[in-house]
Amino acid sequence: QVQLVESGGGLVQAGGSLRLSCAASGRTFSLDTMGWFRQAPGKERDIVASISWTGTFTYYTDSVKGRFTISRDNAKNTVHLQMNSLKPDDTAVYYCNTNPPKSDYWGQGTQVTVSS
Repeated sequence: QVQLVESGGGLVQAGGSLRLSCAASGRTFSLDTMGWFRQAPGKERDIVASISWTGTFTYYTDSVKGRFTISRDNAKNTVHLQMNSLKPDDTAVYYCNTNPPKSDYWGQGTQVTVSS
């Protein structure tokens, strides 16, 4: 059974930092493009960042460019999202998945709350 488990969220003040982690099990994801997604209350789930299987190519949505960094460790089957200079608009539940995402792989996500 494939599982993606997100962790590292929390409550932080604006300007602070968090590091999210995604641990994958059930199969290797080393050949998949992986992504971080987020869903704010009342909004759709959107892509935040993605990384190619080699780590060579990355994508960031405009609102997080220069503040967030996605990385991966294929040996450990993990993906990370370093989030700096957090803003209240970053408040959301954050999920990891392949990119494009597979519906069966969505986990519980991790809540990130940024206070002003």
